[in-house]
Amino acid sequence: MSISASDVMKLRKATGAGMMDCKKALTETDGDFDAAVQIIREKGKAIANKRADREASEGVALAKVNGNKAGILVFNCETDFVAKNEGFVDLTAKMLDTALASDAKTLDEVKALKMDDGRTIEEHVTEQTGIIGEKLELGYFDIIEAESVVAYIHPGNKLATIAGFNKANVDGQMAKDVAMQIAAMNPVAVDKDGVPETVVQQELEIAKEKYRQEGKPENMLDKIAQGALNKFFKENTLLNQAFVKDNKQTILQYLQSADKDLTVPEFKRYSLD
Repeated sequence: MSISASDVMKLRKATGAGMMDCKKALTETDGDFDAAVQIIREKGKAIANKRADREASEGVALAKVNGNKAGILVFNCETDFVAKNEGFVDLTAKMLDTALASDAKTLDEVKALKMDDGRTIEEHVTEQTGIIGEKLELGYFDIIEAESVVAYIHPGNKLATIAGFNKANVDGQMAKDVAMQIAAMNPVAVDKDGVPETVVQQELEIAKEKYRQEGKPENMLDKIAQGALNKFFKENTLLNQAFVKDNKQTILQYLQSADKDLTVPEFKRYSLD
């Protein structure tokens, strides 16, 4: 049976597969379009199984807002070449849109969501594995719901942040400034109360050992270490960090310049680097 160029293009548009793969699938199925689509999808499953032990450390990290919800989704691949592909980035964005329009809270729930064509997100990932020929996997998903939310994607799609605010209608530039602060300064928590106790104890021990090596008196180490811990809180908690665009004020002071009660209850940050 002769396979026309229009048939090949139709299959390519439906699946995203290469021209030769589409022609081969149509030839194998004597022009049966649905059967050819199935062949391409089965190829994706086979390649996914074959490459399961490969490392997918590249990818894209995207962040978006939908109403009072903001989310980050990370789609991993094996090479930076694929990560920079427009179709790969577009698929990630569509999967994130689907996730934010749902009630999904976990990565497994996202994978089970159905996209516009009725197939699950996980099925789309598997199909793209066959088309691209690399191991692909969803690596991270998280959301924030708050009175106001903001999302920021650093140029290159390798770093994304989201933040929530306790007040509605937060100024857009102020919200973006906070999201970019999180991207640039990588705080460990919103404030000192959010720092895990294990991190606090670790910082205290590091400080004690440092000053012990410098010959400070043993009976002074606890006090000196506490001072070092306070410096750690100032440099590594969002509200206490110096604002990168104006280091004469902290992020909390910057927020309070707009509203004395304005704060950030929660933020998320993901970096592929």
